[in-house]
Amino acid sequence: MGDDKGEDATRPSPQRGRRRGQGELEALVMRVLQGAGEPVTAARVQQELGGDLAYTTVVTILTRLHGKHSVTRHRAGRSFRWAPTADEAGLAAQRMRRVLDGHSDRDAVLASFVSGLSADDERLVRELLHDAPSEAEARAEPGDAPVPLDREREP
Repeated sequence: MGDDKGEDATRPSPQRGRRRGQGELEALVMRVLQGAGEPVTAARVQQELGGDLAYTTVVTILTRLHGKHSVTRHRAGRSFRWAPTADEAGLAAQRMRRVLDGHSDRDAVLASFVSGLSADDERLVRELLHDAPSEAEARAEPGDAPVPLDREREP
């Protein structure tokens, strides 16, 4: 009836039979790309995922990630080689910016976000904002006069 382990060979394994959400599949594909250390083909991504996903599914996921600016692609013969645009933290920050950009009341979204932070996270955000260069400082060219402190952070 089954194999030596008593499992029914015709029944899909729990991993294979379970339907995964788009976000979960995207995360799996991103992990493969980040772990590769170099641009890879969709076939390589499929192989690294254990071959459970159809090649066309992997290409669809990569194309969606490309549309979200999470991956880059470069022609390699008749296919593409894919690479992540940022590490996990950078990609999470991109997602946060997309959510923020998708709302008309940015002040309300940011206020709600900040009010839900733990004390440690709030302290960290304050430190990061304090240490980050202002927009004027970021635009300054080497040799430019220093930005006055009272105009350093414009509203």
